[in-house]
Amino acid sequence: MADAKVIPFDEDRPRRRMPRRVRSVPAAEQVAQEPAAQEPVAPAPEPAPAERGDGWDRRIAGGLAFLRRRVTGEYEVDDFGYDKELTDQVLMSLMRPLYDKYFRVEVKGIENIPAKGGALIVANHSGTLPLDGLMLQVAVHDHHPAERHLRLLAADLVFMLPVVNELARKAGHTLACAEDAQRLLEAGELVGVMPEGFKGIGKPFGDRYKLQRFGRGGFVSTALRAGTPIVPCSIVGAEEIYPMVGNAKTLARLLGIPYFPITPTFPWLGPLGAVPLPTKWTIQFGEPIPTDGYAAEAAEDPMLMFNLTDQVREQIQHTLYKLLVQRRSVFF
Repeated sequence: MADAKVIPFDEDRPRRRMPRRVRSVPAAEQVAQEPAAQEPVAPAPEPAPAERGDGWDRRIAGGLAFLRRRVTGEYEVDDFGYDKELTDQVLMSLMRPLYDKYFRVEVKGIENIPAKGGALIVANHSGTLPLDGLMLQVAVHDHHPAERHLRLLAADLVFMLPVVNELARKAGHTLACAEDAQRLLEAGELVGVMPEGFKGIGKPFGDRYKLQRFGRGGFVSTALRAGTPIVPCSIVGAEEIYPMVGNAKTLARLLGIPYFPITPTFPWLGPLGAVPLPTKWTIQFGEPIPTDGYAAEAAEDPMLMFNLTDQVREQIQHTLYKLLVQRRSVFF
């Protein structure tokens, strides 16, 4: 018997294709369902060799151009010897690490300094060496939106020292006299003064943050004549950089200086003792005191000058006490 062939059921019949049910799709839905054609994304172009070191190239080119102007004398200074380019590119850069990293200065109330026009900033003075004035200069320039430059009024001794004299003039400092201060204020400059003078910077450590006498109020008279506001400023942190525990008065007279400081490290450690302690600083600018509402002869009124001087001094002293209460530590 031959093998039977197994034929699947209905294999011998022709298969009927079932009709395909088509659903009508709106045109908007069809567009949504169709996959969007993806445009090929071009790879980011490789930077040109000249663009890769563009930052350093600009710095080097700027530095070379600066040196060329220094050598050829193609730079400008004002009538007081102020060299803006040298201050911005060199002097500020030298002071900034001390300001940012060493003393870690915190600035408050910078909005109280006017954006333009003359103004007189009056601050307390301390620290044995006048580093507070330099840090104040950096604070105004780096934190003010207009990057204003502070023109400090300095004592005669600053302009008697050979190297310091030249650097002070280049940085915009000038002699602390009413005539120079008034000229700067009337020219729209920002002027800084520390009325305590050597009495403030050379006071013993036991009198720290106690303001000394503000002189006869000459700075108030200058502001009244120029019609510019007075901005009180309080600096905390400078008193502790060189704790002055003694004063060798005889040696100071021989050297022709106001005082010869004795600190826990100087002169015992020699040059190393001149390194300041890394204290934490706070600089706060108070609300400006306007002077443009007074009559022209107000600058000759001794009672008015006394009252305004006392007002500025009290505002600075009150802010100092307030900042000291808020301070967590001398170094942090």
